[in-house]
Amino acid sequence: MRSLAALLVGLIATASGAADLPSHELPDYRAAQDRLARGWNTWNTRSVTSQVLLPEGLAFNLAFKQHYWLEEQYLAEPLIGRRGDDAERVRPGLHAYDGSYTELTLEWEELRVRIESGHDGEDLVVLLTPLAPPASAVTVIVESALLWNRPGNLKRTGLGLTATLPGRTVRLFSTGTHEPDPYVPTRTPYLALDLSEPIGLATGRARSVAEIRQALDRARSDLEAEAAAFDSLAEAYLALQAGIAWNLIYEPQHERVVSTVGRLWNEEYGGYCLFGWDNFFLAYMTSLSSRDLAYANVIEHLRGTTEEGFIPNDNRGNGSKSWDRSQPPVGALMVREIYKRFPERWFLEATFDDLLAWNRWWLTKRVNDGLLAYGSHEAQNPFNEPAVRTRRAAGYESGMDDSPMYEDVPFNRDTNTMELQDVGLNSLVAADSLALADMARVLGRATEERELRARAAELDRRLETLWHEGVGMYLNRRTDTGELSERLSPTLFYPLLARVPGPARAERIVREHLLNPEEFWGDYILPSTARNDPSFSKQRYWKGAIWPPLNFLTYLALRQYGFEEPRRELVDKSLAMFLSEWRRKGYVSENYSSITGTGDDERLSSDRFHSWGALFGFLAFIEQGYLPPPEGAIE
Repeated sequence: MRSLAALLVGLIATASGAADLPSHELPDYRAAQDRLARGWNTWNTRSVTSQVLLPEGLAFNLAFKQHYWLEEQYLAEPLIGRRGDDAERVRPGLHAYDGSYTELTLEWEELRVRIESGHDGEDLVVLLTPLAPPASAVTVIVESALLWNRPGNLKRTGLGLTATLPGRTVRLFSTGTHEPDPYVPTRTPYLALDLSEPIGLATGRARSVAEIRQALDRARSDLEAEAAAFDSLAEAYLALQAGIAWNLIYEPQHERVVSTVGRLWNEEYGGYCLFGWDNFFLAYMTSLSSRDLAYANVIEHLRGTTEEGFIPNDNRGNGSKSWDRSQPPVGALMVREIYKRFPERWFLEATFDDLLAWNRWWLTKRVNDGLLAYGSHEAQNPFNEPAVRTRRAAGYESGMDDSPMYEDVPFNRDTNTMELQDVGLNSLVAADSLALADMARVLGRATEERELRARAAELDRRLETLWHEGVGMYLNRRTDTGELSERLSPTLFYPLLARVPGPARAERIVREHLLNPEEFWGDYILPSTARNDPSFSKQRYWKGAIWPPLNFLTYLALRQYGFEEPRRELVDKSLAMFLSEWRRKGYVSENYSSITGTGDDERLSSDRFHSWGALFGFLAFIEQGYLPPPEGAIE
């Protein structure tokens, strides 16, 4: 039997067709970023009530001051999903990618206010509408700022603020009256406005509240008209776009617009955080309506590739990244689909070699007795992360941190892997190889195409050793005992994604396990561990909750063999769960309960607003044909 490393044909060969410039410096890509990084939007990751003008970096931040009991309270930077009795509560509403219309409701102490923003031509318009009279006065503080050390001059002028910027002057007008407050905790020119009645803000020229209301109604109507093109999925389109747009930021360190999974994660990790598989899913979702954003999300994510050649588990604004571990390899699968949507050769050329290096990396670092296993290895660790080279870190690499599949599985410090040959990982690398082979064919990379198809075939052959005829499924194997593990997860459906089983086995996997109500089927699907698993009732994190990537990858797997009825039911139930939570609370949750179908079930550990939750709604757009068939080849 050949070693997997022997399949690394041409590993040191020069990549034909590689660009002289790094991908993020290519002219086509720079043009896309220039189009994205322009105009007013909620670009500032630190606050959802901050409006920023790009490329200048001028910001007008909405903060709030209230005399509450014996204390002066000040809310400087509201964010979605903060927890705690005293935390602000933000209910996000619609948000266009380009910031042309946004809305949210903010509750804090006695404050209840709806905040809308939009574009009127190139001008910004904002309307703050109190929803209930507070017992004590609330003041909105409109802070001016020049973010990221951008040049310019700021001053208060009468009822407004003026910013003198390189090449132009921007004036902000208010419908309220400035009431000086020398104790406001801001160090820049500001307006202090009583929020007992609606307040309008506008750049360019003074406008009345009625004029601002009309401009916002036009902006909202334009967004709703865009959504109407998706017929029965119009509401899902608005929710999906909002779920991603509220976490779309301008990242100043690398001067880029990029999608993130959540602003709370960005705050915790030093300004931004890009996650290994999350961000590839975001890229594919944004391809539904934004070519530039889809390209940006892929190329900026690949920019974080480590010196070893893999996409890290996380890549952080504080300079840290997961040098010891990666995450499930879905990049080539998502890039192939984006290319089908926007077939521009330069995009494949810009991404292929990084994705190929990552594909090869798995075979040099994660082989355990002939098959792949998740792991963690010694690497540079300037931040002294304590979990390196442990089963815990290997769980992070799987993306399913505390899955019951990994309970009691030892970590092998000789192979730097868990003692578990992982069906999901081997299937994903095989599917990744086939996607890359398709890309290589388009690019005329014949040597690499042969290498990749050979790799997929060899992994398929080795996966056959994990088939359990009695169970009717491919099962993970414990390499410390040699036994197949019967802890079940939707990752065991991934062999269908790589087209490993024949039709008869595929039928068994779907009929006996996916559609089995004692394991995975039910009103709310798919649980991250089987319903009859001892951990299922916990519903906490990966012990039974429903996670977006598992539904998404299982859906793609079903499409490889048809299975029209099961996949449509999976789509319909995922969409219903997604929209129910959006309508109820404005949440796009990180995961959902497979018992109640909600994202705020008290048993869960789930971010309330986590962009990859939009995958639950995105499935319907694929199913209804708004995107090219994911099982189809690329030309």
